[in-house]
Amino acid sequence: MRVHDGRIVKLDVEEVRLPNGNVVTLEIVRHRGAAAVVPVDDEGRAVLIRQYRHATKGYLLEVPAGTLDPGEAPEACALREVEEETGLRAAHLDPLGFIWTTPGFTDERIWLYRARGLTATAVAHESDEIITIERLPLDEAVRRALAGEITDAKSVCALLRASSLRG
Repeated sequence: MRVHDGRIVKLDVEEVRLPNGNVVTLEIVRHRGAAAVVPVDDEGRAVLIRQYRHATKGYLLEVPAGTLDPGEAPEACALREVEEETGLRAAHLDPLGFIWTTPGFTDERIWLYRARGLTATAVAHESDEIITIERLPLDEAVRRALAGEITDAKSVCALLRASSLRG
């Protein structure tokens, strides 16, 4: 049963029979998915954003990311978000797979990418985005993720996967 139909998420309450036969009531947050990108410039620096997140009551250092528009392919979303949030257009996207964000209560899947071949364009922040751009050597960004200084889960995963790629 749908109990909330919002702009970004929907909330369903479902009675389900689990593989062990137990019947339980579950709350499921429905999300159409997202894409997150590690833009890496010609100097090997990750282009990150520091964004205000109301849910955390502060700013987080993150990779650019955004929700898929209805019917939008993850690759198209990734390219759009890099450009809107960083003012950089990417010539190449390297897929890094996907992650389930919090599968205990949501079906949100985020596709991860590394972007290369960056050229300057203009940022196009939305009205609810407070963003500054920070460039860090990719190795330094990974070090910060491993040290717990970057705490956004999609960013940690994307940085670790991007660091395993060569070229």
